[in-house]
Amino acid sequence: MLTMHHHSALGCNVLVLNKHYMAIRVISVKRAFSLLFRELAEVVSLEDNTYANYDFQSWCDVSKFKRQFEPDGNDWIATVSFHIAVPRIIRLLFYDRLPRNEVKFNRRNIFARDKNTCQYCGKRFATSELSLDHIIPRSIGGESCWDNIVCACTKCNVKKGGRTPKHAHMTLIRKPEKPKCNPLLHVHLGHKRYKSWKQFLDNAYWSVELK
Repeated sequence: MLTMHHHSALGCNVLVLNKHYMAIRVISVKRAFSLLFRELAEVVSLEDNTYANYDFQSWCDVSKFKRQFEPDGNDWIATVSFHIAVPRIIRLLFYDRLPRNEVKFNRRNIFARDKNTCQYCGKRFATSELSLDHIIPRSIGGESCWDNIVCACTKCNVKKGGRTPKHAHMTLIRKPEKPKCNPLLHVHLGHKRYKSWKQFLDNAYWSVELK
């Protein structure tokens, strides 16, 4: 049972802030612990609506109390001698750079931008039932870029074939654009385990790179 817990905890995400408390990226739990352990970062923890900062050692101590009094409020990593709570947010102490406003152009982000919805019929589908469609087909010079690729269900994709929407008498439900911020973050924000991120992500300047 413990090991199961351990695995799901390792699958969590940790928000990274720079020295000025600006959100700059999302990383894995492993990476977060490595930064904490090397004293390159500290934990920022939401407690009764205020934020408290802990170095690695004091976070281990706090974890012992949390384990005793609020075991269900956290995800846990088991070490040989004790349990340590997975931090939700860490803040870099030295390494400091301004966020890059670059959202990676990849399949995962396109699905997230289009919310797993076919951009022709407007229905939502499982990722496995969606494909990526070049609005202006590649055969006539259409590029692979944010504003020429959309999610399409198999049925609509077959119907459209190698034509433009106009020639296929189909219309897009929304004009595709490059997302200004990372579409996947909104997916995480729905989960109660990441509610402490909200305040930092509401900051107008944030931009996040995925692990």
